[in-house]
Amino acid sequence: MSSFARELSRTSPAAAAALAVAAGGLATIAGAWFFQYVIGLNPCPLCLEQRIAYYVVIPLAALIMLGASINSARSLLVLALVAIAVAMLWNASLGAYHAGVEWKLWEGPRDCSGPVTDFGNASDLLHRMQTTSVVRCDEAPWRFMGLSLAGYNVVISLALAAIALWGVWAQLKAPEKSAVSD
Repeated sequence: MSSFARELSRTSPAAAAALAVAAGGLATIAGAWFFQYVIGLNPCPLCLEQRIAYYVVIPLAALIMLGASINSARSLLVLALVAIAVAMLWNASLGAYHAGVEWKLWEGPRDCSGPVTDFGNASDLLHRMQTTSVVRCDEAPWRFMGLSLAGYNVVISLALAAIALWGVWAQLKAPEKSAVSD
């Protein structure tokens, strides 16, 4: 651990946790965009839904860092870290659901993993072909060491939730700073 990180976690655990969450979240989103735009793996609807937590958590972590820098109330910083932990735990459960769909442990959403049935007439079929997602949620286009991107999202989300909860614990344990110093 660098001396900056040690000093930050000692003086402002909430800011340290928020910095780690923001950095981890940014790296994860950058990785998702890399797979999408550079490698060409288009995301399915569940993949896109899993990104939402990062789009919420990264700015919230930035606000926590800002709040810590201006000596915001400890309760506000702790509440924001708890919100990050809850969001990342929700995202981990969504990723686990998605990984289960990929492993065919359960059915996924009908719009990205169900069979195409009830064609109706030719006009209906054409309309469905134009509006139906072709990226399937039940097929993992990439795996490394047995985990798909959804599986890695579970691991990353749990790690970020753990960092946020560490920030809650450490911030509550740290001595309270007075808002006005002489």
